[in-house]
Amino acid sequence: MTNGAISTDAAPKPVAAYSQAKRKGDILQLAGQVGIDPATGTVVPGGVAEQTRQVFANLEAVLAEAGASMTDVVMMRVYLTDTAHFAELNETYNALIPAPYPARTTVYVGLPEGLLVEIDALAVLDG
Repeated sequence: MTNGAISTDAAPKPVAAYSQAKRKGDILQLAGQVGIDPATGTVVPGGVAEQTRQVFANLEAVLAEAGASMTDVVMMRVYLTDTAHFAELNETYNALIPAPYPARTTVYVGLPEGLLVEIDALAVLDG
């Protein structure tokens, strides 16, 4: 597939009119993922570390559905609700992200109640 939406039951369903990911040629843009367990539809218990691990699981599920992996990711954008979570996020993120590391931007935002982190990703695929 060189132009189309990517969807998997292994990641939370979109809550509005957007795709979990969209591929156009070799570019794959993943929508922001949050710490929701797709099996239960609820926010995972715990703090920013637990939510970050779930976010990565969700991103990896969408990437896999597109025939990609984290090593194809060239850019990640991290959205945090609290500056106090930055160190804990980095510790968890650093344990999960494989080399070669993608570029990254982190911004502070408001998210729906209970959500502490959201991450989106841009991947470039071979062929």
